[in-house]
Formats: sequence, structure tokens, C-alpha cells
Amino acid sequence: MIEQEKLSQAQEEFKVCIPIFTALGDSTRQKLCLDLAAHGLEGINVADLAGKSILSRPAISHHLKVLKDAGIVEPLKKGTQIFYRLKLKDALIPMKTLIDTVEEILEIETEA
Repeated sequence: MIEQEKLSQAQEEFKVCIPIFTALGDSTRQKLCLDLAAHGLEGINVADLAGKSILSRPAISHHLKVLKDAGIVEPLKKGTQIFYRLKLKDALIPMKTLIDTVEEILEIETEA
């Protein structure tokens, strides 16, 4: 039988991951992440991202804010412009923790 403590831990970890799931659950933001990945560590600005999309600059900025708030994207100021790049390593730590907890729960369940 699964320990209530482990289930409570997983529930809390799911809550921590909600912003990440929300940010990455949108296909437009998924495409933006891929566009950012293609530009590597130098990043790309909103104008150039808008040029690759049918979305307006304000719409791109909104999606970038959601990604930034989730810790998935970071802004880099270069002169008067702001460039954005992916920052996945730190952002995905809560998801890795959640996956580890769920795997522990599954191991407990299969052992029972």
C-alpha cells in the first residue's frame, strides 16, 4: 500500500510544477521554446521571434512572460534590446523531483 506521506509529497510537487505545465502545455509556447533553442545562448529578440510567427509582438511578449514566470526563459539585455533564451536546466528540477517521487510510489506499489 502507498504511504500517505509519499502521496502528499507528490501532490505538493505537482503544485510546484503547475506553472511549468501551464507554460509548456500551450503549442504556441512550445514553438517559441523551439525557436529559442535554435538561437542558442545568444538568444533572440521579440521582433525576430515575431518575424517567425503569425503572432504580433505583444502576443509574443505575453507568451515570453508566461515562460519567464515559469523559469523556462531568461531575458538578456544587450544595449537597448532584450534577447530571450531558454533556461531549462533549473526550470526542470521540480519536474525531475516529481518524476522521482512518482517512480518511488510505483516501486512501492509493485512491491506490495
